[in-house]
Parts: sequence; structure tokens; C-alpha cells
Amino acid sequence: MFFCPKADRSGGANTGTFLYDAALSYHRPTMIEFRHVFKSYGRGLNALSDVNFDVAAGELLFIAGPSGAGKSTLLKLIAGLIEPSRGKIKVNGHELSRLPARARPYLRRAVGVILQDVHLLNDRSAFDNVVLPLIVTGHDTATAHARARAAIDKVGLSSKSKLRPVELSGGDQQRLAIARAIVNRPALLIADEPTANLDDASAQRIIDVFLDFHHVGVTTLIATHDRDLITRHGKRVLYVDHGRVSSHVLPSKKQPQEPQP
Repeated sequence: MFFCPKADRSGGANTGTFLYDAALSYHRPTMIEFRHVFKSYGRGLNALSDVNFDVAAGELLFIAGPSGAGKSTLLKLIAGLIEPSRGKIKVNGHELSRLPARARPYLRRAVGVILQDVHLLNDRSAFDNVVLPLIVTGHDTATAHARARAAIDKVGLSSKSKLRPVELSGGDQQRLAIARAIVNRPALLIADEPTANLDDASAQRIIDVFLDFHHVGVTTLIATHDRDLITRHGKRVLYVDHGRVSSHVLPSKKQPQEPQP
């Protein structure tokens, strides 16, 4: 079963690889490992080339880079939606290429994925789109409905829960996809440009949702072109360019000081 292990504060490990977090003074398990990963879509061109990095459990990480650099490919590999051409990918200690078929549904439930193509069901209401993942995984009706309502409220769509996706704006469809991704309370949350179609107020609300999940220990990866968003939080950035991935930490943008009386 796919689950999120807890760190042993004494320094011991209960599973997988551990990273040392100086700020927290204990070892944290690694949620994602890439080792010499290549991804080619044919014609000898690599969308990703010899990619190596780790992401600690509970980390908030931004993924940046120019359009077409490979950010979406990177996220799809982590989510297990596509397979690498070469190399090894582990998620929570499990090598994805060796994951048996019976375990893959647990991976999908434990990873919340928001892609630019939202794949909503247009013949169902917004509420039904969000509650369906819980129903198919065996949650009782009362629990499923309560969690779906909470997720829809979290993204600010309570007043539109009876509408179908085709009746929603592009930004509202994006928010609905986010509600669907978080309703399972995943251990890993992946978002590809989640605020691209939103106004400033809606975008901030969505970022607050991701921060809420990060603060309770959910590993969170956000691909974005928004440099202000990245520098505002001062988190680690994986920069993707021409299929290569490098890791950086940008200094956080200081908030202006209030004038002293």
C-alpha cells in the first residue's frame, strides 16, 4: 500500500531514504527520487536528459523554466502518467517501474494531480466530478459528500456546485480540478500552472490552499512562470531548461516594513 511514512526524530529510518533538514534538526524521508532519468518522445530528442534530484517528504517546491522546457513532462513522470525512457524514479520509496499493477490505484489515490488539461466530466455536475473519486474508492456516501463539499468550498465554488463544467469559466474549471485533486487528501500534490487562468484574488486563494496542505505535511510541487510567487515564499526551485534540471533556492522577497510612529 502507498502511504506517507513519518520521520523518526531519533535519527532512525522506518523506510526509504532520508534527508537531513537543518531547520528542523531531524532526518526527513525522501518522497521523490530521480536517478539518471531520460525521457524521449522519438526522433532522438530528449524532453528530459539525465535528470537527478530528491524531494523531501513535506517539502514545498516550485518548478520553473521556459515554455517547452520539460516541466509538464517532469510532473507526469512523478505522477506515473508516463514512463521514463531510461533511469529510475522512486515515489515514497517505491520504484515506479517495479510497482505491481495492484498497487497503482493506491499511487493514484495518494498523488493529487492538477494538469493544464483538466479532463473534467462534462455530463456531470461540479459536485459529482469531485465526489466521484471518493465513491469509486469505497468511501461511504455521507463521508464522501462531506469531503466533496469541503473541497469545493476550499476553492470557492460552493455556489456553482450544481453546474456542469461546460457552464463554468476556464478559471472555475481549473479550481474544480484542484478540488477534485485534493478531495482524497493526498500525500503528494502536483500542480502544473494552477493559477494561469485565474484573477489575482482567485490565484491567491488557490495558493493558500496549497500552503494549507504543505503546512500539514503534504509534499507539494507547483510548476509556474510566476517569479513573484516563487520569490515570495523563498522555497527551493527546480529549474528546467532544454531538458536539464538544476536546483536553486531564491531569497524570499521581504515584505515592506510598516513606518514607525
